[in-house]
Amino acid sequence: MAEQKLKAELREGAGKGFARRIRMAGRVPAVVYGHGSDPLHVSVDSKELFHLLHTEAGMNVLIDLRVDGDHFLAMPREIQRDHLRGRFLHVDFLRIARDEKISVEVPIHLVGESHGVKEGGVIEHHLWTLHMECFPQDVPGSIEADISRLGIGDSLRVEDLRIDPKLTVLTPTDETVVSVVTPQVLLVEEEVEEAVEGAEAETGAEGATGEEAAQHAEGQDQREGQGGSE
Repeated sequence: MAEQKLKAELREGAGKGFARRIRMAGRVPAVVYGHGSDPLHVSVDSKELFHLLHTEAGMNVLIDLRVDGDHFLAMPREIQRDHLRGRFLHVDFLRIARDEKISVEVPIHLVGESHGVKEGGVIEHHLWTLHMECFPQDVPGSIEADISRLGIGDSLRVEDLRIDPKLTVLTPTDETVVSVVTPQVLLVEEEVEEAVEGAEAETGAEGATGEEAAQHAEGQDQREGQGGSE
């Protein structure tokens, strides 16, 4: 995975008022921590940060972070956003090393067309990311899940995914990633049809029983009439 350069500036002040002034200047307050170093309080350009987080790597982007002439490898970890105003409020960067493994959440991307969907089934997506461990340069942008072989009632588990040997999957392998199920509306229709068929069968049985009872009563009357005439 290619590294993206990002320049950061040290910040001395603290508090909400100071952070607000930084944001008004088009920058985002940030903290760099990890790898046995003291936390660095910095700020980064909001537009540059936006572009970095919207590459194929997403949150797992490798950043060559430059601070006052020094630079080191980092990854964004926790990002606070103001979704109403569409801006970043704060970001934490984790300092990492190329020769040390890290744990990451990698998104799962569905590929292929399920023949079960073509037959009327519906996709249920249960697992959206995989928890993995690997070296920073080996972090994938996503993991593909091929659903083309899935029919109605079939599922795809973590153990069914094709994973690069360089990656260690920490998510339980028996977890279901995706399944193809019968649409709920069809299940309801089937239940209604079964209920109707059951009711019709019960009504038919009751009708037959009533008819037999009537025939029995009629036969009894005829026998009594014959006995009286004697």
